[in-house]
Amino acid sequence: MAAESGKKLFVGPRFRRIRQQLGLSQTQIAEGLGISPSYVNLIERNQRPVTAQILLRLAETYDLDLRDLATADEDRFFAELNEIFSDPLFRQIDVPKQELRDLAELCPGVTHALQRLYAAYTEARQGETLAAAQMADRDVGSRYEANPVERVRELIEANRNYFPELEQAAENLRDELDVPAEGLYAALVARLREKHSIQTRIMPVDVMRETLRRFDRHRRQLLISELVDPPGRAFQLAFQLGLGECAQALETIIGRAGPLDDAPRRLFRITLGNYFAAAVMMPYPAFLAAAEALNYDIHVLAQRFNSGFEQVCHRLTTLQRPNARGIPFFLLRVDNAGNVSKRFSSGTFPFSKFGGTCPLWNVHSTFDTPDRLLKQVIELPDGTRYFSIAQMVRRPVAPHPLPQPRFAIGLGCEIRHAARLTYAAGMDLEKTEGTPIGVNCRLCERENCAQRAEPPITRTLILDETTRRVSSFAFSNAREL
Repeated sequence: MAAESGKKLFVGPRFRRIRQQLGLSQTQIAEGLGISPSYVNLIERNQRPVTAQILLRLAETYDLDLRDLATADEDRFFAELNEIFSDPLFRQIDVPKQELRDLAELCPGVTHALQRLYAAYTEARQGETLAAAQMADRDVGSRYEANPVERVRELIEANRNYFPELEQAAENLRDELDVPAEGLYAALVARLREKHSIQTRIMPVDVMRETLRRFDRHRRQLLISELVDPPGRAFQLAFQLGLGECAQALETIIGRAGPLDDAPRRLFRITLGNYFAAAVMMPYPAFLAAAEALNYDIHVLAQRFNSGFEQVCHRLTTLQRPNARGIPFFLLRVDNAGNVSKRFSSGTFPFSKFGGTCPLWNVHSTFDTPDRLLKQVIELPDGTRYFSIAQMVRRPVAPHPLPQPRFAIGLGCEIRHAARLTYAAGMDLEKTEGTPIGVNCRLCERENCAQRAEPPITRTLILDETTRRVSSFAFSNAREL
């Protein structure tokens, strides 16, 4: 939060949104806070800062978490706008970064609309020329919906990767089962059998082949491949239970998302089912308490909750319950070709929606050191510093000699939270030099980077046949207009 950096806290638009969500007029909230309506008006117009006393009074009077006034959403919106307006499409338009930041803070709805429009434009541009011509008369909205993965990622971000209805349902289920982590699998098998008349069968790989889980509706059987490890088996059982026992909650959440085509609706439902399964395996109160007590030691958490490394990392990004939040982590999953297959952020890390990641981030180095957990302080061009850990994970999902998938999991947080992590113990975080990275090459303006794969789209490429630099691409310092 801005207050934590010693700056005055100007949060007018966020203050106004909170007031409107509470259903209060300026006069009513002024009475509750013991200040004048005119002062509230000045705060909402960013002509007066919010004092620490007003913040505390706001939290106590209306039972709010002070992090509701944090800048996570605005920072994410600003990063999205910065990516959009760096496109060559806007080369002739000079849009100052301060205007983008103002737009992100004052008009989140407009930012959201621009992001959707740019996503549709990008997909159309990346298509083949013939395909682009054929879709010229199509509705842009329907084209955007044709990418269900990005649409669902957007919905998850809009909810800060936290769904209270599913958390409560998962806690209720664990209370009913009343078993420790090591007894969860057997309890879920019994629950499916006794309450839903579903039998669970672990099947040979030569029967299941490339399928890891399949529900046979006709025979009322849940078939799970023997290749799925114990944490994965419990997860699949909890997923199946969630589809049945949380059907109404799932539909409520999906309904709040607004109109969706069939593909994103189905994918969102599956994603929510996975969320419920993780919440069953790692119930919120117990998991948060253990994470804090263990200084977020992922391997110990995995053992305690009978879960996998990736499952624990993913679960850590969902700890966003008001008044009971964990560290706001971001998570990235990439393969050894750099393809991003998973990204979540409950903090402010500016993931690129279009393109890969920076090769200087050591999440890519885990494939060279598969049995080691790597840690790194990274620094973005704007000076923001983060602490991240990374480890490679394997998925034995096919018999020999078929290839086994390998992924790198990167988990990180802002440097100000890193002291709470066991992985930062003994490090002088203030003096540790951060590895300079960018969001990705096309958006990064760092010069002389030996790893650069393409020039920044915001700079003019300089071609000089008499000189060879460490970077394959030299570019002007002046931003293209």
